[in-house]
Amino acid sequence: MADVAVKEPKVLKTSEPLFGKKERKLITDPLNDNNPITVQVLGVCSALAVTTLVYPSLIMAIAVIFVCAFSSLFTSLLRTYIPKQVRMIVQLVIIATLVTVVELTLKAFNYTVYKDLSVFIGLIITNCIVMGRLEAFAMANKPWKSFLDGIGNGAGYGLILILVALVREIFGKGTLFANSPFPIYLIGKDNETSSYIINTAAESGIGTFFSSYMNNNLLVLSSAAMFIIGIFIWIQRSRNTKLIDIS
Repeated sequence: MADVAVKEPKVLKTSEPLFGKKERKLITDPLNDNNPITVQVLGVCSALAVTTLVYPSLIMAIAVIFVCAFSSLFTSLLRTYIPKQVRMIVQLVIIATLVTVVELTLKAFNYTVYKDLSVFIGLIITNCIVMGRLEAFAMANKPWKSFLDGIGNGAGYGLILILVALVREIFGKGTLFANSPFPIYLIGKDNETSSYIINTAAESGIGTFFSSYMNNNLLVLSSAAMFIIGIFIWIQRSRNTKLIDIS
């Protein structure tokens, strides 16, 4: 009898979910267990320089998220076409193009913040976090996952920037979101241009209890950010002992 060919059943390929457990982890891990600053100890220089005020720190955080996410996306899309010998040059071109877009947009819509951050926005090109994710993840993974990884690491970086800026601005200047369209004056002496929630020069009310209060000018210095980041690292490792000795 002639052999009868038996057809093997077709195996249907299941599509990967857009926001499955692995995808969500790409965003949430850099916020805590794999934070670029407090765990990987990357991008610390800019964290020291731009965190005097919350508003510029927020703009910087958004810029890094944008550059990190889209540079990871474009690098992943082109990864099979990029020769290994010039991959870092191509990555730098992608990052530099996105940074230029951020600079021109910021210059057009908020020139004051652009003047404050122009140097540091340009330094995103050499930010270890961005280059590190392109080399470690985007060059070996699909575009969607690379995009999420870029968002997660940019957000993890931005989270620390904003937390450090909150401490420095509140205790160093007594304000919140200063130099923004919606400044909040928390504690200090009222003057012609600003009215504080707690007026330390008041002769009655809650301000009288803070008459001897003075802002801590040490927190305005860049060196103070290093101590604050160190305290964050200490708190994080005391709560999550598996992170000890990772860095």
